[in-house]
Amino acid sequence: MAEGIRFVCNNCSRSIEAWSDGNPYYIDETGEKKYAYHPDHDGLVRCIGNDSPHLCLACGVEFNVGSLEPIAKCPVCTDNVIVDTFELEGKRCPYCKQGFFYRDPEFHCIS
Repeated sequence: MAEGIRFVCNNCSRSIEAWSDGNPYYIDETGEKKYAYHPDHDGLVRCIGNDSPHLCLACGVEFNVGSLEPIAKCPVCTDNVIVDTFELEGKRCPYCKQGFFYRDPEFHCIS
């Protein structure tokens, strides 16, 4: 089961939705990466890795960090202030540089 939440900047109102389970994947017969999500139980049991959505707090780019090939720096600006989008609570907004992200109490999903 996965939990979906939304973070909102208290200054510019920019929002980012995040899921607790990231993007689990497997490699198919042709060597291509395939994502599997609930309720695709057959696909989920084949998963060998997880691409986790991240946000660079320096430049604002969103990208995935793979569990099998983790990175510690932004692929665009090479800064090391990257955070999993599911953990944005209290982090400074990279878009307006003024506000901080808070968890939207009106948004909650379970899958």
